[in-house]
Amino acid sequence: MVTLLILVVVAFVAGLLGSMLGVGGGLILVPVMSLFLDVPLKTAIAASLVCVIVTSSASQVTYVGRGLTNTRLGMTLEIATTLGALAGGFTAVYLSGRILYGIFAAVLVYVVASMWRGRKEPGGKEEGAHSFVDPETGEVRRYDVGRWPFGFVASFVAGDVSALLGVGGGVVKVPIMNLVMGVPLRVSIATSNLMIGVTAATGAIVYYGHHLLSPRYAVPAALGVLMGAEIGPRIAGRVDVRALRVLFEIILVALAAQMAWKAVA
Repeated sequence: MVTLLILVVVAFVAGLLGSMLGVGGGLILVPVMSLFLDVPLKTAIAASLVCVIVTSSASQVTYVGRGLTNTRLGMTLEIATTLGALAGGFTAVYLSGRILYGIFAAVLVYVVASMWRGRKEPGGKEEGAHSFVDPETGEVRRYDVGRWPFGFVASFVAGDVSALLGVGGGVVKVPIMNLVMGVPLRVSIATSNLMIGVTAATGAIVYYGHHLLSPRYAVPAALGVLMGAEIGPRIAGRVDVRALRVLFEIILVALAAQMAWKAVA
């Protein structure tokens, strides 16, 4: 019982930080569950995928209502992402725990590096195939989507990583759509959020079919992450995001080091 209560608290913190910084809570949830709560790694990954489904479904209502989600872009790229999730799910089932720990450590390092690089907001256009209303200025912004082949390949990789490690995959999708395909950052985040729910559901089915999805861990984890993800955006404007980002990066580096140690020990 105590372990489950701790899990709810950990999931809450993961959802809180993840929603405030635009990254998935699974980056914290999976390592903590496996390293400190003695939850089998693959069971922790399966539980994290359920959390992704829940948070994606809850937040997508807001994104769609604001007109930020590019549904056509998301559903098109989701074809590749779903295939990647199937491949990642089946691969994870048969991979050893050490290999998964090593891959997870590498992804955490990648996330920290991508947060250091930052993201960009493409300049507005007078004409474009797509448009959205900027929530800050109220202005209509237009944009085009380019480099589709690269986007498909990256989406496959994102789906594979998502199902393989129990993370949302947005750590790959958002930078690719934003930096490579020319999609504005807000639209990239909203569209990625739409995709990760479908991707996570695909991966979760694979884990469920192999009896790795445990409601004992998935339910309290999903509850905690959902509460954190609901509160995070509301208090984001009241905290020093730069300091929070540094703290988050330190946590990820520490978890990456421990995951790497588990891979070689």
